[in-house]
Amino acid sequence: MKNIILELRVAVIATFSLAVVLCGVYPLVVWVISQGLFPDEAGGSLIQRGGTIVGSELIAQSFSSPKYFHPRPSAAGEAGFDAGNSSGSNLGPLSQKLADAVKERVEAYRAENGLPPNALVPADAVTASGSGLDPHIGLKNAFLQAPRVAQARGIGSQALEKIIHAHTEGRDFGIFGEPRVNVLKLNLALDKKI
Repeated sequence: MKNIILELRVAVIATFSLAVVLCGVYPLVVWVISQGLFPDEAGGSLIQRGGTIVGSELIAQSFSSPKYFHPRPSAAGEAGFDAGNSSGSNLGPLSQKLADAVKERVEAYRAENGLPPNALVPADAVTASGSGLDPHIGLKNAFLQAPRVAQARGIGSQALEKIIHAHTEGRDFGIFGEPRVNVLKLNLALDKKI
């Protein structure tokens, strides 16, 4: 009996100690380090304009006006772009529902951007990302949207292409991924300049 009480005491002390360390001390240390070394990232990489938070550079937002660049389609939530419901469509490559949705998006993209019926459309223009909230589009997608945006804003294509190049992010670590543009940052830069 004495042995059981000793073992129970050790188990309770170990459980309490681990709870304090893993549920209190460790999260506090990580929080202090993140706030000290990466305050912007730890705060959600929020973008402010005029003292008002307009979004996060890490989460896509829906833009539908012709004067804005449009992000990738979103499967996050019922209407898409729901940051509290990040998810993909979970439709497989052989899914007829996915094939029909992509076909419909391709036709809509071509019509919206004044492209000929046989124009190739970048995959990121018609497929949602795994999270449904990818804030970036590829350069091909951006340049195909540029004439529509330039016309809607009444600016020259070359001026708009310079803005796109100024906001292009390179490959991660110089080798991973493709050059891309953050849609929210690009649209905010357009609003600021034009």
